[in-house]
Amino acid sequence: MKKLTFKQFPLDGRRLGLAVLFALAVTGCAVGPDFYAPAPPPGLRDDSYTPAAMPSDTASAPVPGGASQHLVIGQDIPAQWWSVFHSPELDRLVRSALEHNPTMAAAEAALREAQENYNAERGGRAFPAINAQLSAAREHQADQGKTVNGVFSLYNASVNVSYAPDVFGSTRRALEGAQAAIDYQRFQVEAAQLALTANVVTAAIREASLRAQLQATAEVLAAQRKQMDVIDQQLKAGAVARSVLLTQRSQVAQTAATVPPLEKALALSRHALSVLAGQLPSTPDLPQFELASLTLPEQLPLSLPSALARQRPDVRASEALLHQASAQVGVATANLYPQFTLSGSYGVAGASPHQLFKADNVFWNLAAGLTQPLFNGGALTAKRRAAEAAYDAAAAQYRATVLGAFQNVADSLRALEFDANALQAQADAESLAAESLALAKRQYELGAISYLGLLDAQRSYQQTHIALVQAQAARYADTAALFQALGGGWWNRPPGGAAAP
Repeated sequence: MKKLTFKQFPLDGRRLGLAVLFALAVTGCAVGPDFYAPAPPPGLRDDSYTPAAMPSDTASAPVPGGASQHLVIGQDIPAQWWSVFHSPELDRLVRSALEHNPTMAAAEAALREAQENYNAERGGRAFPAINAQLSAAREHQADQGKTVNGVFSLYNASVNVSYAPDVFGSTRRALEGAQAAIDYQRFQVEAAQLALTANVVTAAIREASLRAQLQATAEVLAAQRKQMDVIDQQLKAGAVARSVLLTQRSQVAQTAATVPPLEKALALSRHALSVLAGQLPSTPDLPQFELASLTLPEQLPLSLPSALARQRPDVRASEALLHQASAQVGVATANLYPQFTLSGSYGVAGASPHQLFKADNVFWNLAAGLTQPLFNGGALTAKRRAAEAAYDAAAAQYRATVLGAFQNVADSLRALEFDANALQAQADAESLAAESLALAKRQYELGAISYLGLLDAQRSYQQTHIALVQAQAARYADTAALFQALGGGWWNRPPGGAAAP
């Protein structure tokens, strides 16, 4: 729109009335930029998040958690996305976290604060201010030779009204910014919920992985101790030297030394789960998680890249900040234009309370004012430039958030692909290592190989067995990461509906 200018003129009663009428006539004009949702990033493709198209199916392995996963392009995401793991214990823990986690409570309280701040801003700026006033005064004046009594009373009851017409949209832009602040906090709540649910799921998977690693280590340790007993019998029979037994004992001790760090990590993971659920670490009834209790989903939804920015709560929150910055440019622009005020009062005054009800004691007044900034050392113009710079900063931050969102999805997709390949290779390696160890044991018992050959087979199997468990857990963690990267399906909850199932 064109920028309006005003000539200065003396405000006598007639011209003041014309100015007020003009102000009311042009109410509805809002200066400053109108906000529109940012366009998708340049170079966006709807066929892939990565330079090379992703395969629609991942590799498979003949072990638990090794199923092939199929990517379904454009399939929507369930609101309770964690239910795809089909774990009642995980569902209960997520529900407890959403209900009791203090971070969620803080985010929801911040949303209520933003809503009430909007209500206060709207009530203070969009409507006339009406105040009732009742006063009573008793005054004594110096006589100074007068014959009248110097003591008198004055009672006053009045209603005062003031209103600032929103001629150039300062109020509307301010309310627009306050509404954007509500949007920001609303998406912050969604982002907090997504982070919380993802953290709970990831911590549960980590716990399951640690339990599986402890079990695998216990199996390896049991096999090594059994082999140590065999060597001990051979030593007693004079078939081997004592150094062989000492070497086996050292191997057993080294394997046993890996147990406390795993137990420590498991304990810390349990503590983290308790706190995420809003409970003390000493809570005794926290559910336990194992990989066998989780189901790896064989079909995974994959949103179109063009839909990602509208799904990610962090991107929507960043957009709301951009909207708020745009509104502040409008406020700063409106402050450069004349400010109009209307005021009036109606009341009665008298020397005694009963005189307040007499018609001839009524008084009233109406007033209108116009303030046009003439010189302020460039302060208002500088504030507008500052608001424009803040908008540019918010726009850059929005672009960074969008790029980060696409990176998260691309990383998750590649992790799904490569970790599936890694599990397939690790399953083959573990199977071969187990077969090699069994053969080495038979050969050693028959004296066909030295103890060093058996020791190498044991070490190889131990490493591949633990690595297999870690590769299995990675498949579950990658699945959770993809759901988080895609936004978690918050938009599929009914309005005002609970997040938990």
